[in-house]
Amino acid sequence: MNEAISNRLTSLDVFRGLTIAAMVLVNNPGTWSAVYPPLKHAEWHGWTPTDMIFPFFVFIVGVSISLSLGRRVEESGVTSKIVTKIFVRSGAIFLLGLIQMGYPFFDLANLRIPGVLQRLALCYLFAALIFLFTKTRGQVIGVAVLTLGYWALMYFGANGDYSMEGNFSGYVDRLVIPVNHLYKPTREFYDPEGLLSTMPAIASCLIGVLCGNWIRRKRDHHETVSGLFVAGIILTFIGWVWNFWFPINKPIWTSSYVMYMGGLALCFLGLCYWLIDVRGVKWWTRPFEIFGTNALALYFGSAIFTRTLINIKWDIGEGKTTNVQKWFYDSAIAPYFEPINASLVFAILYILLWLFLMWLLYRKKIFIKV
Repeated sequence: MNEAISNRLTSLDVFRGLTIAAMVLVNNPGTWSAVYPPLKHAEWHGWTPTDMIFPFFVFIVGVSISLSLGRRVEESGVTSKIVTKIFVRSGAIFLLGLIQMGYPFFDLANLRIPGVLQRLALCYLFAALIFLFTKTRGQVIGVAVLTLGYWALMYFGANGDYSMEGNFSGYVDRLVIPVNHLYKPTREFYDPEGLLSTMPAIASCLIGVLCGNWIRRKRDHHETVSGLFVAGIILTFIGWVWNFWFPINKPIWTSSYVMYMGGLALCFLGLCYWLIDVRGVKWWTRPFEIFGTNALALYFGSAIFTRTLINIKWDIGEGKTTNVQKWFYDSAIAPYFEPINASLVFAILYILLWLFLMWLLYRKKIFIKV
């Protein structure tokens, strides 16, 4: 979602870069058996720093919708060309998600249909259309309807059961999508990017849209920053209070999770905006600008590359096999560190590899967009 915009916000690119770098970091430990707790998702209710990553990225997509489409609408109004491009882009991102899920064997009978890119595609589609055809008031109402409506569905659909086994979102996933096309179908009772839970995720995107609306208005920088922090604190507080009735939960993307993470995202972007765009403290930002301007390419490329490394296998005797990733980890990293630190070192080296690859694109001014 890297539309060129006038007066482009370096802080938004940096925020996007930090978020996508964190996503790649937590997705690629040396071994899943040794990972620091903050780099793992909460098992069910509650949250860790890792649970901030995906809602932050959905929020950033919303900010980008307002900044990019807002300029176009101001120039030419809502046109069929703009609407068509939204549908085409959403379809392309969804297709990339399916390719990522299927690579390298493309077992269509067991292909997982939901996924991270698929959810981003749907959030982008609905949030962009809501942005085009409503004003700020309508977008606020959209957030309220989506979050309160989801709470009502989850409560009345399963008599207030928010457990892994009994929640209504998982029931809808299993009802609508064949179980062999869901996430870990033999071990889980839900899909973390399932159908019903995409409903509140769209609200997360709309919070980003509202943030972008606020930034686009011509006002004093300090007023902009203050507004971001005030709104962020209010949403975080709402999420914290709502948690007592509808627990903060990333796998089923609860409404309290929407508010809490939306508030934190507003505060984090406010901090980046103040530090980078207002104060001009940019000495540390270049790596994250590099990641942020090619975020989709980084996420998709790193996922495909990881699957490639894992699926290049060979026999090592005694009926055992290894693969490129495990061989490198076991021979070049694991002997020199404690397991949990070795796993982290591998993830950091993986990020540095992709920083180099993304720097090559950045240096050539190649920005891969969909």
